[in-house]
Amino acid sequence: MLFDDTYKTVQNPAEGIFRDKGSKFIAYAFPFSHENDLKNIITNVKTSHPKARHHCYAYRLTPDRNIYRVNDDGEPSGTAGRPILNVLLSKELTNILVVVVRYFGGTLLGVPGLINAYKAATEDAILNAQIIEKTVNDVYAIKFDYLLMNDVMKIIKEDKIEILHQEFDLNCQIKLSIRKTDLVKTIPKFEDLKGLELDFLYTI
Repeated sequence: MLFDDTYKTVQNPAEGIFRDKGSKFIAYAFPFSHENDLKNIITNVKTSHPKARHHCYAYRLTPDRNIYRVNDDGEPSGTAGRPILNVLLSKELTNILVVVVRYFGGTLLGVPGLINAYKAATEDAILNAQIIEKTVNDVYAIKFDYLLMNDVMKIIKEDKIEILHQEFDLNCQIKLSIRKTDLVKTIPKFEDLKGLELDFLYTI
């Protein structure tokens, strides 16, 4: 299949831990769908662990394997962010951010030791997380006259469309989340309603 409209992610934040030669690695996994949230999350983790030596992370967004970012935060290149990312790829998780905090124990672990530590801490956090499957949806805004209300709500009910936001007045507005694979069935129904405006907003 060229396009799979489902993906796996974590339901809620989760935590994992790994220790080696006195160093402690604490991994935090977060549901993550907007890059704009990255700075706040990293700041909060650093505030919780001000004495930690490193705060390394990796994230994935959307089911596309090419949308990701890694950060080694002072560890040797490729020993922290990349091992975290590789766990996310192997577990087929996306829309997720994992931050691993390291407290240095005084003994150098070497490149293989670091790679293993960041991988193991991440795996522990994923193990403690609740994994859920979600659908890839497109969000649309529709605007219509109140007289079309019954026709619009009939389509929403028949096609089991999720309403994200609604404003009902003489001129009505509804923000809808429509599953990608249902677009070809649902969109023409709205387009057939005269006077209804339909605008694509973004994909979630």
